[in-house]
Order: sequence, then structure tokens, then C-alpha cells
Amino acid sequence: MTGNYFSCGIAVTKDIITAHAGLGLLGEFAAGLKLLELTDRYLPEPGSGAGYKAHEYVFPLILMLNGGGRSLEDLRQIREDNGLRKILPLKRVPSSDAVGDWLRRMGEKEGLSGLEKANKILLKRAMKYDGLKKYTLDIDATGIVAEKESAKKTYEGFKGYMPMTGHIAENGLVLGDEFREGNVGPAAMNLEFLKYCIKQMPKAKEIGAVRSDSAAYQAEIVNYCEDNNISFAIGADLDKAVLEAVKIIPKEDWEPYQNGHIAETVHCMNKTKKAFRLIIIRRPSQKEMFAYEDTGKKYTAIASNKTESAEEIIEWYNQRGECSENRIKDLKIGFGMERMPCGQFEANAVFFRIGVMAYNIYKLFVLHALDRSWHKHQVQTVRWRLYQIAGKIVYHSGQTFLKVRKSLCRMFKDIRIKIWEFANT
Repeated sequence: MTGNYFSCGIAVTKDIITAHAGLGLLGEFAAGLKLLELTDRYLPEPGSGAGYKAHEYVFPLILMLNGGGRSLEDLRQIREDNGLRKILPLKRVPSSDAVGDWLRRMGEKEGLSGLEKANKILLKRAMKYDGLKKYTLDIDATGIVAEKESAKKTYEGFKGYMPMTGHIAENGLVLGDEFREGNVGPAAMNLEFLKYCIKQMPKAKEIGAVRSDSAAYQAEIVNYCEDNNISFAIGADLDKAVLEAVKIIPKEDWEPYQNGHIAETVHCMNKTKKAFRLIIIRRPSQKEMFAYEDTGKKYTAIASNKTESAEEIIEWYNQRGECSENRIKDLKIGFGMERMPCGQFEANAVFFRIGVMAYNIYKLFVLHALDRSWHKHQVQTVRWRLYQIAGKIVYHSGQTFLKVRKSLCRMFKDIRIKIWEFANT
């Protein structure tokens, strides 16, 4: 091997440096949203005057999860980043053990309800001036593997948890979340979860449409949507009644569609008040070795009360892949929610809700502080291109300055202007 690839020396600097200057912008945005005040207002107070306040736990966790931390131990990176702490309200950062103890206490007290109230106010800020009145809600369950002693086995066979999330399609925000034991099926209590999400909506804002997979194919949900003038498109179970309805569709009603055919009929369940449209896609499928057809692969059925063409409804329903499934993936993998830090279910429920808040703050930051070229990026890209920019802290004439390289200075200034404008709207 020729040449010296390690020709530079290593020395200590006395300068105050941060490896996360861009993350400081996210922190400034969160502070401008009154995150610190909201968490102190709605979460239980410390047991003594010297104890950590709620924001001293929540704010570092929000930064850590946005910055790419995967466990409570990664809070050390926030604690030891003196530069970041100089430019943000981070005078005290508790240890990972202290945070774990606090999560357990919050799980036993009013932690979940307090975070719910704080998130509702953030949602109100987010949607106040967006020009919309009605929104589309995508609800879905997702599995989290957890080798905890208390974790229950899911229907998919692994031990863990099965939280529900409700995303707003128009802006990507998580409207509602419900942390569930692994043995709770995705179809359980979906009407209650839908009502909870609707309750989280700000005043003068409405859920005008709901999309879900077949876990929500329930008469009570169909009836609720009909009674409340909510459009829906829900994956239908291929049960005996649906398959019988498919069989009696006349051959001439099947129209070519993509690599198969499409048709529709009118259908109802035993307890539905009204009949609804049942749109069916039929695709070629091979017969199994025992000479019967795998109808689960041959047909896809969507129940809907929308009035558009069948093709338009299918296209709208399929947008769930981007609006719900990919966003759940970003929440789980991008924000470290694929693993839980505690052995107690209640503590993990609090941690998951803080993860949802970290995700929502990130979405708001991207939408309101960054230009459109950033809006389609996942959080990993934002970390690489913005959060992980190095900066130097200097003091001059009684003021604190964050110095970044010349080519980035204009971008940082523009982002800070947008942060100030949004905070003062």
C-alpha cells in the first residue's frame, strides 16, 4: 500500500463545536411551537424543586429521535454536545437511567393523557392556516417486535406490540395513536380509535374521508361513516357473502383494468343500515396443486360509499401506500419506534407517543421551515443533509453566534426566518 492516507495529526480544540448544527434548527422550531411550555403544563410536575421538569425529559428525547438515536443510551450524544446545548434551552439533560425511570412514572400517572393534550395543540397550530376544512384519515396497525418478558405474541407469531396510528393524508401528521398489546388484533376497537382520532381534530376542522385495510371492514364503522357524512374506502374481507356477490356479477359487467378486470356490485353486511358499493378487481391466478383456486389472490374487493368512478376510487384507495404505510415505516424505522426501551407496557406507550410527537414536529419543520425541495425526503436524508452539519459557537459583543461553512450560511438564515415567522403567526 503506497502513500500515507493518515498524514494529518489529531489534536484537541478549545472551540465550542457541535456536530448537529442543523438539529439545532429543529430544536429552535420545537421551542417556537411552545413544546417546552406545553409539556410542563400538561405532564405531572417533578416531586421536588430540584427535580427535572417534564420538558427536560421530552425535549432531549425529541432531539435524540430526530437526530437518529435508537435507544435511551443515545441521549448521551445530546448531553455531551456542548455546542448544541449552548444554542438551545438544554441547561440540564437527564441520564438515560433517569429518563427510563421517568417513562415508567409517566406510564403510571397521567403521562399519556398529558402528551395527548400537547399533541392536540400542535395539530391545531399545524392546520390553522392551511386553507382546508376536511381531511382524509388513514388508519392502520403496525407490529413492533419486543423480546420483553411482558410482551404478548401477535397474530403474526412474534412477541411484541401492535399500536394503531391515524395519519392525515394531506399533511402526513399523526392525528392519533394507541399503543396496544401484541395479542390485540388489528380489527379490535377500530370504531373507538376512529372516534378518538376525530376528537383530536381542531375546532372547525373535520375528517371528511376514511381509508383502511380490511381490519376496518366492520358494520359499525360503515354505519358510523354513513351517519356522520364521512366518505370511506375500506378493504373488504373475502368472506362467503362477498364471494357470493362476486360470483353473480354478469360477465359483461367486467371491464379491462390494468392486468386484469374490474366490476362492481351493491352489497351490505348483516348489521349495516345502508348498502354500499363493492368494487372488485379480478386478476389471473394459477390453480393450486389440489385444483382449487386461491380466491384470496384472485380478487381484491373495496367497500365504499364514494360516488366517483370505480377506477377513481381504487386509485384514491391505493394512495394509502404512500399516505399511511410508508409514513408508518418512517415513524418506526426513521424515529426508532421499531424497538421499545422498557419492560413495562405503560412506559413504552409513553415512549411511543413521544416518538409520534417527534415525528409530527419533524413533519411541521419540513413543511413550514424548509423549501419544497425537501418535502418528499425521508428523515434519513434530512439528517444527512441538514441535521449533521457541523457548527462552531462563538461569542461577540454579548451575543451568541453559530458559525457554519459559507455555502450553508444563507440556507440557515432562510430557515431561521421561516421558523420565526411560523412561531409568530
